[in-house]
Amino acid sequence: MTKFFLRWIINAAALFAAIFLLDGRGVAFEGNWLSIVWLALIFGLVNAFLRPLLKLLTCPLIILTLGLFTLLINTLMFWLTGQIGQWFDLGLSVDGFWPAFLGGLIVSVVSIVLSLIFKDELKGKHA
Repeated sequence: MTKFFLRWIINAAALFAAIFLLDGRGVAFEGNWLSIVWLALIFGLVNAFLRPLLKLLTCPLIILTLGLFTLLINTLMFWLTGQIGQWFDLGLSVDGFWPAFLGGLIVSVVSIVLSLIFKDELKGKHA
């Protein structure tokens, strides 16, 4: 359960970073910190359920592009989070491909960095 909450916090921090850096550049956010928490949950669920399916279906493209196609999958995940967030009136809107691409890239980089920092906690090891 601790791993779930830590992953949720990492997603929230990564989404906050993307929203903060891209505010006014195709990504608009009019919510509060609670909206970011809900968006992080939506992002986690989208990644948990759709990302493995998309990676399986696009495996030849991922191999052909030496993994660069995963950037498009990240773009789709960020954009889809924004769309679902709009359905639930959470205040996030992503306008277009490039803001979604940059948002997905920022979320990926921040998530990787934070996951490396908290890798022992995510593995269940306590030093």
